[in-house]
Amino acid sequence: MDELNELIRMNNVHAAYHGDIYILNGVSLSIKRNKITGIIGPNGAGKSTVLKTLYGFLKPTQGDILFQGESIVGAQPWNMVTRGAAYVPQNRSLFNDLSVDDNLRLGCWHFRRDDLRVKQALEKTYDMFPILAEKRSDLAGSMSGGQQRFLEIGRALVLSPKLILLDEPTAMIAPKVSQELYQFIRSLPEMDVTVVLVDQNVRQCVEVSDYTYVLELGKNTIEGSREQFGDDNSMRAMIKDWLDYQID
Repeated sequence: MDELNELIRMNNVHAAYHGDIYILNGVSLSIKRNKITGIIGPNGAGKSTVLKTLYGFLKPTQGDILFQGESIVGAQPWNMVTRGAAYVPQNRSLFNDLSVDDNLRLGCWHFRRDDLRVKQALEKTYDMFPILAEKRSDLAGSMSGGQQRFLEIGRALVLSPKLILLDEPTAMIAPKVSQELYQFIRSLPEMDVTVVLVDQNVRQCVEVSDYTYVLELGKNTIEGSREQFGDDNSMRAMIKDWLDYQID
């Protein structure tokens, strides 16, 4: 992959929970700017752990992570915010007893003293997600699962990030809303946002991603572009084998 267009690189990264429970065992990824990079694999493969390690929630025990050419091993999550990275976890992260507007304002905490920037960030988010504008005074916990997920993504985007990490964004969301969400994710590179997408929905992840990595037992197994995954029968057979899911 073209290193000039590379935003993040993971080189032979190993990571463990509680010291000796290793989840990543030599993961190497190259994330290109303004592209969608998908990460797929069976349960327990280490997909979510990759995102947590990229964002500083987990420190590698071996290997290196480069963000715009600079090592970020040991950087804390709040340092990633200042670097222009946002993270939307798989589990809900909203303040359910606060309004939609208050949740979005919390996303602006880093620049909370800049009233103009806060105002502009909120207006931009409401323009992107009209349903949030309609429900700005409603409690976040009163909304549907799909609406809550849009709110979480909107809250991440108020930072105008260069990078957004999305962990299972359509989990437990109705298929119709999932399609709307995938359409929005596909548009993010046009906004100069690089996307790393972890997803159990193999078909959709491969279709929406420009480049996809397959993880198994904390290691890379295969990787390729959208076209390669669509045309290479051996790749399709391998994916069907470990997930027993046919990509058509």
